[in-house]
Amino acid sequence: MSNWWQELKDTFVLNFITDDRWKLIVGGLGNTIMIAFFAVIIGVVLGALIAVVRSTYDKNGEDMKRRNPVGFYILSVLNVICKVYLTVIRGTPMVVQLMIMYFIIFATSTNDIMVAVLAFGINSGAYVAEIVRGGIMSIDPGQFEAGRSLGFNYVQTMIYIIIPQVFKVILPTLCNEFIVLLKETSVAGYVGIRDLTKAGDIIRGNTYSPFMPLIAVALIYLVLVMVLSSLLGKLERRLRQDER
Repeated sequence: MSNWWQELKDTFVLNFITDDRWKLIVGGLGNTIMIAFFAVIIGVVLGALIAVVRSTYDKNGEDMKRRNPVGFYILSVLNVICKVYLTVIRGTPMVVQLMIMYFIIFATSTNDIMVAVLAFGINSGAYVAEIVRGGIMSIDPGQFEAGRSLGFNYVQTMIYIIIPQVFKVILPTLCNEFIVLLKETSVAGYVGIRDLTKAGDIIRGNTYSPFMPLIAVALIYLVLVMVLSSLLGKLERRLRQDER
């Protein structure tokens, strides 16, 4: 038993204490959180805009075609662009998108974190868009009519009546997308970004001891997901209480 414990301590010291290798984990964790945080913001903003365009076309397209042909034409073009974006992003692997962004589109950039944020944000936006669009389409059409009866235009109806209801409907699915995004950032190491997973892999390569660094990385991801799930669960319960 004592030999096993001593071996475990020696392995821990080798992987994290020697040469201050723990700093690799801390730095990688910081990069992972930074990438995930800003990618979520981009994904939500981009996804919400695309969802509004697509749901507006689906719900008000025919009415707009009669009242405002020019506006309908612009909306139709935007809707086609959004469909192409969704098809391409959801139809190709995240790793391939990241490599295209890093090695082709932003090949001359020296800001690796920025490139990763854009790649993950654009990818997340496609999934958020469909989540939000599904929420908007699930709202009873009578809610839109109620907004018009109150004198609201389409934008005001969306802001004051539809969006608050949609947010409560899509919150669980949206939270799941955030968690998936956090874990997807683990592929950032494919383009040399020193995220949490890459940091663990660097330690493994230096010490030839895979167990300790990879288990540590897995546990850190698990803790991050548990904390995020707990916070989002509290938000969901709070919204449910406010609804009552």
